[in-house]
Amino acid sequence: MSYPFRRFTASETLVDGAPVKPFRNGTVLDTALTGFDGFAGVVDEHAYRDVLGRRPLFREAESSTWAFVPRVLDDPIVIPPGYAGPLHDVSPDASRQSLPRREALDANEAQKRVTDVIESEILTDRVHRAKTSSGDEFTPAVAFSGGIDSSIVALSEPEAPCYVAGFPDSHDRAAARSAATILDRSLAEIELTHETIISSIEPIVTATGRSNPMDLAIAIPLYVTAKRVAEDGHTHLLLGQGADELFGGYAKVANAADDPRVEADTIREARYEMILSIPSQAIRDVLAIRAGGVEPLTPFLSDTIIQAALTLPGVLIATSERRKIALRDALTERLSNDVRTRDKKAVQYGTYVARELDRLARQAGFKRRMDNHVQQYIDHLIDE
Repeated sequence: MSYPFRRFTASETLVDGAPVKPFRNGTVLDTALTGFDGFAGVVDEHAYRDVLGRRPLFREAESSTWAFVPRVLDDPIVIPPGYAGPLHDVSPDASRQSLPRREALDANEAQKRVTDVIESEILTDRVHRAKTSSGDEFTPAVAFSGGIDSSIVALSEPEAPCYVAGFPDSHDRAAARSAATILDRSLAEIELTHETIISSIEPIVTATGRSNPMDLAIAIPLYVTAKRVAEDGHTHLLLGQGADELFGGYAKVANAADDPRVEADTIREARYEMILSIPSQAIRDVLAIRAGGVEPLTPFLSDTIIQAALTLPGVLIATSERRKIALRDALTERLSNDVRTRDKKAVQYGTYVARELDRLARQAGFKRRMDNHVQQYIDHLIDE
């Protein structure tokens, strides 16, 4: 669909990511993971958002006016993931569906299921076939950082150019360059600068409604990459979002029993906590990329892949020595060992954006001894 940047009245019907009919006949409520891979919209004055909030949806706090973007509303509130009910009753504590829990399968069976679903859902051009069959224009590009997640996504579109953003000598640019050579893919490197950071803050804050340093450090590379991809004539940007959450890419998952950053004390439960962080991340990432002028596609966040990942036993999620075990082992015949096993820094660190945002704050007089010095710097830029 053409993504509408406007507000809607309560009586207007539109769904992003799915047809209207399943909402009218109620079949969309039969299961939490519907097979639509994410949806958000309003049908007959009822609001709907998928259980992992993969597409954003907002309502005016004091009325039933609604929108897909917060910036067109005066006082937007987020419609919660999994909500299905009257538009006028939406509130942060509204009842809604939750992500199902699944019993762990035997390790061999679980590994086979993940291997098969990665092949059928991503590596056989499912994304491409779904978009071209819809009749929409589809000229994709790949956000490529050289790790296993973006390399798998790149395999799904063999002809799509790859893009990486980062400061000179950043980890992401070096890793992307190396992996692109191994995969024999074209790579466009987007050089980030201090000017890039400063000029990106206002449009990102406007688009996402967020101005904290962490969200900005993540959103800036995404927004800048999306802008470049759009300028080069592409309509969609494929990303590896969701793989870390689903398959155990975080140290705090591997060390769940002793890590205070998670409430759970088992690897499976800590991984479940990470999956539940996807809705908040999706709002930031989707809105930043759309503000850049292209539509994001996240193949790992398909309902079928989520279902398979939920059945993984802890030994295939992470250990103290390895992370994303099942995902890496699913690609033994598709990716070289160097690409398949390499570690990947989080985007805010791999691109050096977090480091340089801190440097900009200090250069502007906001020293580290000050409370939240980077946030004070960002607030200063926004207020100028």
